[in-house]
Amino acid sequence: MDELDLALVNALQHDPRAPWARLARPLGVDAATLSRRWARLSASGEAWVTSSAGPSQLDYGAFALVEVGCLPGANERIAAEVATDPCAGSVEHTTGNRDLLLTVSAMSVAAVSEYVLDRLGRIDGVTFTRTHLSHRLHREASRWRLDSLSQDQRRDLERGAAAGGGHEPGPLRDDEVAVLLALAPDGRRSHAALAAGLGLPEARVRRALTGMLSTGRAVLRCEAAHWLAGWRVTGMLWLNVPPPRLRAVADAIATMREARMVCSVVGSANLMVNVWVHGMRELAAFQARLASLYPEIQIVEQSVTLKWVKRVGRLLDGKGRSIGCIPLDPRKTSPAVLGRPPG
Repeated sequence: MDELDLALVNALQHDPRAPWARLARPLGVDAATLSRRWARLSASGEAWVTSSAGPSQLDYGAFALVEVGCLPGANERIAAEVATDPCAGSVEHTTGNRDLLLTVSAMSVAAVSEYVLDRLGRIDGVTFTRTHLSHRLHREASRWRLDSLSQDQRRDLERGAAAGGGHEPGPLRDDEVAVLLALAPDGRRSHAALAAGLGLPEARVRRALTGMLSTGRAVLRCEAAHWLAGWRVTGMLWLNVPPPRLRAVADAIATMREARMVCSVVGSANLMVNVWVHGMRELAAFQARLASLYPEIQIVEQSVTLKWVKRVGRLLDGKGRSIGCIPLDPRKTSPAVLGRPPG
């Protein structure tokens, strides 16, 4: 990916549905060139825009990180099988005391339990599972940015970005979920195309999407093949923070550019931080900085992602390119829905 590719991805992280004409001035390239660039990046799987429920929806469902142990030689098969599950948002091969790490979204804690016990627990070759339920997302990945734009370019983009980022209570309605799922394969899909695919009036689709995004109940994110974009090391830090300090420390870490996702969980490690850096030395430097800034933190464990199989509903190849889409759907956690009859 060249500098213009990275700048375009970075610009779309600020406003994923921005018209090409609005991006032309800050990027210094005409709209037609940007359109062609994006068509090439999308076709090659090097970049994409997708959708997901916003952090506020955690109040109406459940989110968990699940460690999975596998028999020798079985982890690739198991990862590929689990990646087909619509409630498994991300699947990655990792170092450390597990073979796979999953992020799982469901409608309730009971549904997470059902998925872990009746789905993961029955896959041939799974040796153990360990579930970490999250009770707060301090940062989710749609807020993470590349560093390919100048400060002036960022200001220009932020001035014209679509309004959003607010917070409004309430779970997503069924029609909103339908729009969100239809948008997942291509977050820049037009209102007219969405309406035609869903069999709904275009005005209704427009209102639903605008409402979800403006209230923060849904988010769009522009993603790129991380390895090709230069972010060649991703991993997870498992931290133990004194409970009285947990929220303050987590919110502070959430402002650091290396932190892509920060979530409080229930367990001996009560804070998990997903980190993206350019190399192993940067990862070590980030850990050292955390230890210096917050000496009360205990780093329980650290793991590095060896291979992403799926990220936020996107199936990925070895370089992180998108090769397919299985939209994240927290409603589909029952074994019957997932093609494995309950015992």
